[in-house]
Amino acid sequence: MDTVHPPTTFPHPAGAEHLRADVAVVGAGVIGLATAWELRRRGCSVVVVDPDPGAGASRAAAGMLAPVSEVRHQQDALVPLMRASAAAYPGFVAGLEAAAGASVGHRATETLVCAADPADRQALADLRELQLRHGMEVEALPVRAARALEPALSPRLAGAFRIPGDHQVDPRRLVAALLAALTAQDPPEGAPAGPVRIVHDRVTALRRGPSGAVTGVRLSRGGMVSAGGTLLAPGAALAAIDGLPAGARPPLRPVHGDILRARLPDGAPELLGRTVRGLVHGVPVYLVPRADRTLVIGATSREDDLAGASAGGVFRLLRDAQALVPGTADLELTEVLARARPGTPDDVPCLGPVRDPDGTPVPGLVLSTGYFRHGVLLAPLAARLAAQLLAGEPGPDPAADAQLLATTDPQRFATPSPTPRSPR
Repeated sequence: MDTVHPPTTFPHPAGAEHLRADVAVVGAGVIGLATAWELRRRGCSVVVVDPDPGAGASRAAAGMLAPVSEVRHQQDALVPLMRASAAAYPGFVAGLEAAAGASVGHRATETLVCAADPADRQALADLRELQLRHGMEVEALPVRAARALEPALSPRLAGAFRIPGDHQVDPRRLVAALLAALTAQDPPEGAPAGPVRIVHDRVTALRRGPSGAVTGVRLSRGGMVSAGGTLLAPGAALAAIDGLPAGARPPLRPVHGDILRARLPDGAPELLGRTVRGLVHGVPVYLVPRADRTLVIGATSREDDLAGASAGGVFRLLRDAQALVPGTADLELTEVLARARPGTPDDVPCLGPVRDPDGTPVPGLVLSTGYFRHGVLLAPLAARLAAQLLAGEPGPDPAADAQLLATTDPQRFATPSPTPRSPR
């Protein structure tokens, strides 16, 4: 398959254009685009609104599909979501590559997690106990065995763990493929395909009808989109959209991440064949090798006011990457990038229908945001669940889906309204 190049989309013209579709999708990161594609596959017409599709957090993502490595203490609620979405990835990739006619850079190579010092090894061993309790496969390796798999690893490592079930995808190729699949004129034979339009604009507010149902969105240039269903997937930009019911706006916080891209010199042998993650004096770092001989090095997590990359963050990434894989010092640094990822207080995304203050569901409105560092991994599951809600169609296991949606309830952080007392 050839590499996908983003298709030509349509900047919103000046004036108050009024567009109509079955569903309006606000946000063209990997979550919004994947949901739009899932809706198109169900025959829905879709308008996707975003000022710069694919240029937000999705552009900086490393694309690790790591339901095992991403397990954290006191975050058990995330585990079923990550496992369900990881299981859906092969089918998601196959369908998308067929629709787009190009690869998304999915690689089923395993992951090695390495410790720089004995304290790091103990922390990873403790985490392995939690992973094993979840029934996950994590194999402790002597450093010599890890270096037999990846000779570029430092001989000074204190330990390593092999995770065969953690893979990767290239988010930039994934976004390009989603855009291509959304705008393809000739979908695979027999596949339903609703018309899709991608509009380069910002959403300023929701539109609500007399009955209280959301009937679409208003755009910054005076236009509007009328739709029977609306998906809000704008990441941290949700704060700038008016019209959400009181208590329905989740407490998102921007978590900035610095990430680097480097390239092997011409003629140099492959540095890594697997994703390498690790702890270096308690600080996480990862190195993700791409098929095009580039390496992604990331990522910091900082909550500050810097709009661009942090000099200290870039220094730490380079230092810690070299602690795990000394050969990274010989690479050509080709990109330094930072993006803000939308985080929630419990690091679990917000996905589901929205309710008015009296508890009544708002017809036609679904929220999907707050994915922090899990957006690429959770995209297949998030797209399916949101599309089912918007299309009014049950999934193959409604009880399991209901349990997942209870975990991701967008209004789980809202303070309950006091119950009125009955007069005596």
